[in-house]
Amino acid sequence: MAAPVLSDIDVTARVDARHWRVLLGRLHATFATGTFAVGVGLVERIAAAADEAGHHPDVDLRYAAVHVALVSHDANGLTERDVALAARISAIVDDLGVAAVPGGPQELEVAVDALDIAAVRPFWRAVLGYEDEPPPAPDASPALRDPAGRGPALWFQQMDAPRPQRNRIHLDVTVPHDVAQARVRAAIEAGGRLVSDAAAPAFWVLADAEGNEACVCTWQGRA
Repeated sequence: MAAPVLSDIDVTARVDARHWRVLLGRLHATFATGTFAVGVGLVERIAAAADEAGHHPDVDLRYAAVHVALVSHDANGLTERDVALAARISAIVDDLGVAAVPGGPQELEVAVDALDIAAVRPFWRAVLGYEDEPPPAPDASPALRDPAGRGPALWFQQMDAPRPQRNRIHLDVTVPHDVAQARVRAAIEAGGRLVSDAAAPAFWVLADAEGNEACVCTWQGRA
């Protein structure tokens, strides 16, 4: 039996705010290691802790940074196991003297507006080589994900009528809740405009100078 899924607000309150942020139902942390050798050492320590806990994160090792993402796949969400492993990893980075980049985590999704989701989703699954992602609710249309975990997720938004006057695909950029407003301001200062903040802080709708849209999203303000 899968462990109970914790709410985003509960997980956020319980993990080390210096390191961890919740994005799209996963715990993320980016650590500024500075060198590849320090990064390798950090990954080795994380691997040992994960093996001990029997719960394994996704780890991305780059020259000057290590990114860690935690989720309980069997529960399709965050559980006590993720909170516990996050605490272990926080202790490891403190021991190594490695600092986190709290605004570093980011998740990118591509949203397709469609009148007939069932008709278009198989095409995108085939052309991208993606697979179905477990839906967040029984009646929700499943998104598509890269089985290798590298590409952005693709999800489908139900249209109520044709909208030939506007773009049908937009980007959803999910960022830590405490950097979202700064990201929105930066986009506007870079020549964009605010289309709507009616749903903020769940998401802000922005557009570039030619009307192409992107949403800056957080976990906050959602049911």
